[in-house]
Amino acid sequence: MSERAVLAGGCFWGMEDLIRKMDGVLSTRVGYTGGDVPNATYENHGTHAEAIEITFDPAKTSYRKLLEFFFQIHDPTTPNRQGNDRGTSYRSAIYYTDADQKAVAEDTIKDVDASGLWPGKVVTEVEPVSDFWQAEEYHQDYLEKNLGGYTCHFARPDWVLPKRNG
Repeated sequence: MSERAVLAGGCFWGMEDLIRKMDGVLSTRVGYTGGDVPNATYENHGTHAEAIEITFDPAKTSYRKLLEFFFQIHDPTTPNRQGNDRGTSYRSAIYYTDADQKAVAEDTIKDVDASGLWPGKVVTEVEPVSDFWQAEEYHQDYLEKNLGGYTCHFARPDWVLPKRNG
């Protein structure tokens, strides 16, 4: 049994490189979603965000755990920006597959805001999942193919998201 998660948090290379190593993650692929261009490509992705599609085993990790790690590895308080990357392609977004994922996403965002772990309020969009256009092969597993390639994502080992009171 597996579930699907679709997340956008800036350049998809760094997100994929970190998330695919999580216990319970079965597979990942990077692509474009949440926008207006059918058959999106790197050269023509319109208003789509760079995103990662994750297939995971819910017996080994939860959707909540994926989201906690997602909020740890990117700055969810910067609109349309991660590191040096700027523009709507690099926005923070959660694309939920059902009402349960939407509720978990909204609750997790409230916890992030209440935690004070980031300097501002979360600007992460929460939208229903839509078409996911797989990125070109040279983008898949990019940081494994290009050691030392650019990423603005990193794990913060002491970052633990507490549940808020009330």
